[in-house]
Amino acid sequence: MLQSSLIGLAKWRELAYDFSLLVKTRLCLLVLLTTLVGFLMGRHDVALPYRTLLITLVGTALSAGGVAALNQWWEREWDACMERTRNRPLPGGRFHPSGVLAGGILFSLAGIVILLLLVNKLSAAFAVFTVASYLLLYTPLKRTTSLNTLVGAVSGALPPLIGCTAAQGRVGIEGCFLFAILWLWQVPHFLALAWTYRNQYTRAGFVMLSKKDSSGVATSFQALVYAILLLVVSLLPVAAGLNTIFYLLLALPLGSWLVFQASRFTQKRSHANARALFLSSILYLPLLLGALLATKR
Repeated sequence: MLQSSLIGLAKWRELAYDFSLLVKTRLCLLVLLTTLVGFLMGRHDVALPYRTLLITLVGTALSAGGVAALNQWWEREWDACMERTRNRPLPGGRFHPSGVLAGGILFSLAGIVILLLLVNKLSAAFAVFTVASYLLLYTPLKRTTSLNTLVGAVSGALPPLIGCTAAQGRVGIEGCFLFAILWLWQVPHFLALAWTYRNQYTRAGFVMLSKKDSSGVATSFQALVYAILLLVVSLLPVAAGLNTIFYLLLALPLGSWLVFQASRFTQKRSHANARALFLSSILYLPLLLGALLATKR
């Protein structure tokens, strides 16, 4: 009896783990973080509308998880060719493709409908654009052009606008700055990742910049350029009156550190330096978002 219960519990844990892989839980958490920051930056009243915030996060989470599942449904055959993705639920044969397709559509639509009916039309529209651009533009472009990184970065930069419009009912300057920061941040982040796994991406048929750039010169140079642009743009909220001068004391060293890591990658295009840039970008973003909130006027 006890043994069967333990076996049942283990199966549920495996199912929960596979589900988390399917909806890309870590990516969803990042989406929710940027949506939350967009909401809080866009809200200027003393009283925080917790109900609206919660509904916004639920709707965003559903649409983000849904499109992540649909993306894996679309790329299941190619994921099987990459070591880093071959153990995902679909290529691993643990979930059925038709069930994932149905669930992904249901989750995506449910999230959009929740935002439409319980938040506002503008937030729902940004959710639609996020889902559509990620699934219908970014996903197929990964097989045809290295510009897919720039297109995919648009999808990843939209969640703050969902949060900001949920708080304000309009597209405020706060949301625009967050969109720009998120868009620029994703380029060195994903270029470093693509360089690290360049051989796997090539075998799977994905057209990344690193596929044509065997020396890594173009990849590392673009990462550096976008890191510098990110540093500049990240300082502008002070000039726009959104943050106090103390924000610069946090944003300037953070951005400078990312530029330093990108410059190291240009000087020596190694796996270690690409990995260091990738990990630095992961650390950079939540710290910068925290600085934006902590020094908000």
